[in-house]
Amino acid sequence: MSYLPIKQLLQSTETGHEVTVKGWVRTKRESKNAIFIALNDGSTIHNIQAVAEPGQFSEDLIKLVTTGACIAITGQLVESLGSGQSVEVKATNIHLYGPADPEKYPLQPKRHSLEFLREIAHLRPRTNTFSAILRIRHALAFAVNKYFNDNGFFYLHTPIITASDAEGAGEMFRVTTLDLDNLPHTEEGKIDFSEDFFGREANLTVSGQLEGELGALALGKIYTFGPTFRAENSNTTRHLAEFWMIEPEMAFYELEDNMNLAEDFVKYVIRYALDNCTDDLAFLENRLKEEEKTRKKEEQSDMSLLEKLRFVVDNDFQRLTYTEAIDILMNSKPAKKGQFQFEVKWGIDLQSEHERYLVEKHFKKPVILTNYPREIKAFYMKQDADGKTVRAMDVLFPGIGEIIGGSQREDDLDKLMTRIHEVGIEPEGLWWYLETRKFGSAPHAGFGLGFERLVLFVTGMGNIRDVIPFPRTPKSADF
Repeated sequence: MSYLPIKQLLQSTETGHEVTVKGWVRTKRESKNAIFIALNDGSTIHNIQAVAEPGQFSEDLIKLVTTGACIAITGQLVESLGSGQSVEVKATNIHLYGPADPEKYPLQPKRHSLEFLREIAHLRPRTNTFSAILRIRHALAFAVNKYFNDNGFFYLHTPIITASDAEGAGEMFRVTTLDLDNLPHTEEGKIDFSEDFFGREANLTVSGQLEGELGALALGKIYTFGPTFRAENSNTTRHLAEFWMIEPEMAFYELEDNMNLAEDFVKYVIRYALDNCTDDLAFLENRLKEEEKTRKKEEQSDMSLLEKLRFVVDNDFQRLTYTEAIDILMNSKPAKKGQFQFEVKWGIDLQSEHERYLVEKHFKKPVILTNYPREIKAFYMKQDADGKTVRAMDVLFPGIGEIIGGSQREDDLDKLMTRIHEVGIEPEGLWWYLETRKFGSAPHAGFGLGFERLVLFVTGMGNIRDVIPFPRTPKSADF
């Protein structure tokens, strides 16, 4: 007799043999003739039902079989007489691993708010909602690695500690071993970081892109997939201080190649979730439908969760330039009626309302915008011949707007140096990056996708703090 995950047992077509199931009690219901115990081990959204005869077990043991308790049940796997599952366990032995005091255990069988569950993030994976999210998160992470491996990319582990703040805009977490109660100072009165562990200022990275480019200009195609950090004092539903980034970089790719890869990649990982997370997505879709009923009609989504995912997978992404998008927006009804919160004109950084209008109202399909004004984009993006725009691309999705940002990278050393000086970056700090343009420079491109934003989209959740196990946000670093 071997222990099998509940997911495997529920798929079993053979009955009549002895099995052992282990997990946490979701519910217990007692009648005169039977005790019904719903058990879940995290392998699936579905519980397995165990049926015990009242006189077969001591009352003291049954009293301890409460919601949250961890138990093992041995018995015969039999056809279920109840609805909702094909098999159940006829219990012959119950072993209690760990009780859960019903007076104190916070996850009793009732609806809990997401705000409350964030306060008990150590227990919330035991709920249906969060176990579903975490299984989908796993499936998406697996799909990311599988896609790149199958397409000839090498997984590059870029540093988490960096001395470059070129990407950080000053919003970086400092890494130091200096004694904060006795800081060394220079003659000018500034903190003397030469005494620090690395002999200079160091921070947690906000992106692996720059180092990723170094890898691509040697290995051809690489991707990074790791934690990144931003010390932005923001408490919105879209921001985390610690998050995971997926950043492929490819030598000999230009803007068109970059767009093709981004579209193919994001369709692949979403399709993987649709194919492999059917039950979890169905549960989250029903949860979202219930949530939608409480919203005002104008705030309700036009598409269900699964419709939104298939909308991305089944449609060719519409491609157009930033300039063409501005023309469409300026001639749109919302612009003419003054319904956009933010004014539309050439040169602005498009807001989510503009991006969503293009995707949801105008084209009714995902959109890739290209060739943005150089003034609103990063220094490393390749400049177009007109001197006004760069070969940037953003992929826009329904419900959220931008989900991927990328570009062809500037491979001309002189243009890159000019742009670095324009934005006020010290080139000495990026000597290693600049040398790749000095020695065997090549056209190359890449993009970044915030993994939590992808999980947010696929699960239909409304707050990014609910799609990472233990969110890190301003004034919050518990667990």
